[in-house]
Amino acid sequence: MGEVEDTQDPRIRLWAPVAQAVALLLGPYAEVVLHDPDTDRVLGIWNPMTSRGVGDPSLLGELEDLEPSAQDVFGPYEKLLVDGRRLASVSAVLRDPQGRPSAVLCINLDRTPLEQAAAVLSAFGAPTVQRPEPLFEQDWSERIQHIIGSHVRETGRPVERMTRQDRLAVLGRLEEARVFAVRRAAPVVAGALRVSRSTVYGLLAELRSPNTKDRP
Repeated sequence: MGEVEDTQDPRIRLWAPVAQAVALLLGPYAEVVLHDPDTDRVLGIWNPMTSRGVGDPSLLGELEDLEPSAQDVFGPYEKLLVDGRRLASVSAVLRDPQGRPSAVLCINLDRTPLEQAAAVLSAFGAPTVQRPEPLFEQDWSERIQHIIGSHVRETGRPVERMTRQDRLAVLGRLEEARVFAVRRAAPVVAGALRVSRSTVYGLLAELRSPNTKDRP
């Protein structure tokens, strides 16, 4: 699972259980590394993702150059492995009772499974082709739902908050789709728009009036 430099090192005894717990919880997708800031060497590593091991250079850089207002926790920031995998990483400076940096704990999470899951969900959720209209040509109730739903998505307003102009626009699209050629369509449209039949008939009369196009 992991390897450590010296089990007698008090930093190993103190922090190895924490590192191992994180590695067990997020494994095998997280690498946990404990660094020695004095020697700039790896003290311990759990679920290694590369060939580095205990005693190898940490290449941490100078702790004094870090932003002091960060309160010793940095990230999440992005790292890349040589095979192209993207990691989300967090580093924490662990201090001794005197406030001096004793060790640095780094957690590197492989984002590949998350990105693959997001791609699968996106592929399932988004239609890849237009719907075959001939299959729905006779389904006038489907057309009602489709047209009203499209308007709601375009405007961001649900049917309960539609304005008079919204309803006129929806009825105009339904009229173009010849929905009202079906004798039972008006009551269904009224129910879908959450209005009365008389409201639908009144708006239709206004829509079909020759003077409607001349109004501002």
